[in-house]
Amino acid sequence: MHSISDERNWLTWLVKVRILILMVLLAIELAVIRLTPSPLPILPFLTGMVLWFVLSLFFLFLVSVWSEHRLQAILQVLSDLAMVTLVVHVTGGIDSSLNFLYPLVIVVACMLLPRAWGYLSAALAFILFGTILELDYYLVIPSYASSHPKLKALQVVIFVNLFAYFAIAYLAGLLMSKLRQVDVQLKDASGALENLQALHENIVQSMSGGVITTGLDGRITLVNRAAQQLLEISEAELRGRSVADLFQDPLPHFGVARGDAEVRYLAVNGFRKTFRVMVSALNVSARGDLGFVYSFDDLTEIRRLEREVRMQDRLAAVGRLAAAIAHEIRNPLTSIAGSVSMLSDAPALNSEERALLQIVIRESDRLNNIITDFLAYSRGKQYRFERVNLIPLLQDTLTLLEHRLTAENAGIQLERSFPKSEAWVLADGDKLKQVFWNFCENAVRAIKTTKKGGTLTVALAERGPDWEMSFADTGPGLNQQQTEKIFEPFQSTFEGGTGLGLAIVYQIVQAHEGKVWARSEVGKGTSFVVRLRRLEQGATVGTSSASASAGAALAAAGAGAGGGSHG
Repeated sequence: MHSISDERNWLTWLVKVRILILMVLLAIELAVIRLTPSPLPILPFLTGMVLWFVLSLFFLFLVSVWSEHRLQAILQVLSDLAMVTLVVHVTGGIDSSLNFLYPLVIVVACMLLPRAWGYLSAALAFILFGTILELDYYLVIPSYASSHPKLKALQVVIFVNLFAYFAIAYLAGLLMSKLRQVDVQLKDASGALENLQALHENIVQSMSGGVITTGLDGRITLVNRAAQQLLEISEAELRGRSVADLFQDPLPHFGVARGDAEVRYLAVNGFRKTFRVMVSALNVSARGDLGFVYSFDDLTEIRRLEREVRMQDRLAAVGRLAAAIAHEIRNPLTSIAGSVSMLSDAPALNSEERALLQIVIRESDRLNNIITDFLAYSRGKQYRFERVNLIPLLQDTLTLLEHRLTAENAGIQLERSFPKSEAWVLADGDKLKQVFWNFCENAVRAIKTTKKGGTLTVALAERGPDWEMSFADTGPGLNQQQTEKIFEPFQSTFEGGTGLGLAIVYQIVQAHEGKVWARSEVGKGTSFVVRLRRLEQGATVGTSSASASAGAALAAAGAGAGGGSHG
């Protein structure tokens, strides 16, 4: 049987078709009356048609307000049989050309109701048609027939219609039974197809790797959940875009070499990610290639760790080198500087010779400062970890820097963004001040190179379990290669710099089991970011002192949170 929504749709369709048929019949009969001499009584005919039309409108209203669709179907079938009988009577009875409406009602009964109702409607049609013909024949009611056949002929007509009605009921019932079976099979097949489609979609959506499908034109047609998370963009924003425009490097081509490649992707938050992308053809055996499937994995963390390991190896080598040669150079350098200083006091020297000796003294001092940085980098460091608030540390550093910039009239503005009044961490406050001052000093020197002033913005925010501090300048910025190597020794971009300041910063942050990286773009400035584990305000920790050499700090970094450039 039909569902409730199907029954309602069938009833609505039946009413609309009935109204259409009534209008057509009315037009045809009126045309016949007008164009040919016909004994058809106009007033009874019009009365019957109007009554039938009003009933149809009533049934149309009833469908929308009454939920008993089975009873409505029975009422419509019975009323249709009665109205067909009335119309057949006023259009001539045995001579009526509208007795074909009985089979239509029988077919409708087979469509809307169980098969037994088809036979019942056929029996009712036979009874009503036979009754109206018998009453006309015996003049019990007014007759509108133009011919008066004999009783036997009349009985033959009646029983021929009986056979026809039951034959129609049988055939219509058989056809509707087959149609219902096909409908059930179709629904089962449709349900199985939907389940299969849902299974395939769930498989694609449940994959841990990103999957993107495109048409032959490269336009995106499907994006699974993992791809949306990796790209940090919703499917609605990605659908219809060219897949090649998403990445900064060319994508692999199907059928060429290995069919995979490493590409870079710039996320909406400014982070650059690295993906390994593989491509294959989206092939349907009956239709050929319909597009391409791109599957990709995030290699960002792996590549970052590889860079960090390489940097740690370099840092360890530099530390060993510094420890080995710093003292050997400093002792003779001190002797040279002392001897030159004594020579500069000799009265026999002229002004040119004194100027040369001053150059030697200045260069000796500069070399001594470099060796001091070496020793600071390689010497074991003492850390005093305690519960500290980052806000006062940042404010102290920025206040000192602000006074210095004001005195120098550097034209550099400082902006603070501290939405919190407290930001507690377990750290060595003095070492963190050294980190903050180094970042600020680098930012000021970068802005000064532009010779037109600028802004240093220092911000602090919560990022999950960490506090994140950023030092963003409006300087000339760095290219990707410089950004990736900025925490390595001897990578200074400033004239006269040793390139050890940020390497020492890296050691300090690693000793705190934090993360540090740089984001930069040429022409758009540089931003240094530090993350330290957040300490809840109510937590109590004891003060501890630790001595960490360069190698120990690097070991802690390898076992801890890790840092390095996230460029």
